[in-house]
Amino acid sequence: MEIIENPIKQSWLELLKRPTQTVDDIEATVNQVFSDVSKNGDQAIEKYTSMFDGVTLESNIVSKAEIKSAVTSVSNELKDAIRLAKSNIEKFHSAQKTEKVFLNTMEGVECWQEKRPIQKVGLYIPGGTAPLFSTVLMLAVPATLAGCKEIVLCSPPNKEGKIANEILYAADLCGVTKIVKVGGIQAIAGLTFGTESIPQVYKIFGPGNQFVTVAKQLATKYGVAIDMPAGPSELLVMADESANPAYVASDLLSQAEHGSDSQVILVTTSKLFAEQVNKEVALQLQKLPRKQIAKDAIKNSKSIVIDNFETALELIDTYGPEHFIVSTTSNNFFVENIGNAGSVFIGKYTPESAGDYASGTNHTLPTNGFSKAYSGVNLDSFQKSMTFQKISKKGIQNIGSAIELMAEAEGLEAHKNAVTLRLNDLKE
Repeated sequence: MEIIENPIKQSWLELLKRPTQTVDDIEATVNQVFSDVSKNGDQAIEKYTSMFDGVTLESNIVSKAEIKSAVTSVSNELKDAIRLAKSNIEKFHSAQKTEKVFLNTMEGVECWQEKRPIQKVGLYIPGGTAPLFSTVLMLAVPATLAGCKEIVLCSPPNKEGKIANEILYAADLCGVTKIVKVGGIQAIAGLTFGTESIPQVYKIFGPGNQFVTVAKQLATKYGVAIDMPAGPSELLVMADESANPAYVASDLLSQAEHGSDSQVILVTTSKLFAEQVNKEVALQLQKLPRKQIAKDAIKNSKSIVIDNFETALELIDTYGPEHFIVSTTSNNFFVENIGNAGSVFIGKYTPESAGDYASGTNHTLPTNGFSKAYSGVNLDSFQKSMTFQKISKKGIQNIGSAIELMAEAEGLEAHKNAVTLRLNDLKE
C-alpha cells in the first residue's frame, strides 16, 4: 500500500476518492434494463439472466423441494454457526423496539406515534464470487421482527441455475416468503415494477456492485424506497504503535477480498507502523484463495501517516468510512468524537469480521461517504412511524383560534373554515 505522509488538507478530497465509476458511466445501461423490464416483464428478466449470468432457467422461482434439498446439504456445524449468528442479530435488533409515544399536547388534544411494518420488502443478496448468506440474516431477521408481510429475496443463480445452499437455508430459517433466482440490475428492476414472477415491493434492501447501487438509486424515481446507497465494501483502520501489525493487515485484507473495487485505508501516527503493516499484508496476501481480488483492491488503497489524533479524526470524518476500526492508546477519543462512520469496531480483539457475521450488529452499511447522512440497516429500516391525533370538543376550543389565525395569515381560507364550522357548532 502506498504510504502518504501528512498530506495537506486541500488534497484530502482527491486523496480519499473511492475507486468507483461515476454514475454517468453506467446509468445508460441501468436505464436500458429498467425500461426493458418495465415493458416486457419476465421475458426481459430471462434475457438479462442469460446475458449476465450465463444461464437459462425453466423457472426463476425457488421451489420448496430446492429449499428442502439445500437445508439437508448444509453441514450441521455451519447450521449451528448460522443459528448462533441469527440469535445474536435477533437479540440486538429486538432491543431496538420502541414503545408507543403518547402525549396530551394540551387539554383535549391527544397525539401519539406508533411504528408499523413496511408491508412488502425486497432483499437483494449478492452471489457471484462470494454468495453472502450472512446478508440474508442481516436483512431477513429485522424484516421478520418488524412484521413485514411479504419478504421477497432475489439472488443471482450460478451457472447450474442454482442459488447457494447456504443462502436458501438462511432464507428458510429467517422467514423469507419468496425466493427468486435473479440478480443485478434486472433484480432491482423486477422488484421496482413487478413482473409475472417477481412481486413489486415498497422498499429494497441489500448491498451490491456499482450497477446494483445505481439501479437502487434509479428505483427511487419510480416510488420505491431503498435502504441506502450501498456499494463496494470499504474499511478504514486508525492505529498507532500500540496496535498489532498482523491484526491490522488481516482486517485490511478481510475487506480487500470482497471485490476488486473495494478500498481499504490505514491511518496511523507512525510511518514505521505503516511499513510493518505493508510487510504483513504482503505475507498474508500470498495465502489467500482470493489473492488476485484482494491484490486489485490493495491497488486502490493507501496508508496515510498523520502526526496527531485530532487531525487524523478530521480526515476520517472527511472520508466517512463504511467500517471504522480503532486500535490506539486513545480509543475513547475516537469513539466519543467520531461523527461519520457506518459501524465502529474498538480495540485489538474486535475484527470487522465480527460485525459481518455474528456479533449482532448489522453489516448492511452506507458506503462511498454516505455514512455522513445515512444509518446502517436497523429495525427502524423496516418500519414507518405513523402519527395519530384525537381532539375533543374541549380540545378544538383550546386550539381552534390559533389554527384559524395561522390559516388566515397563510391565505388558506378552507383550512380556517374547517375549524370555524366546528367552533360555531359548539357555541350553539
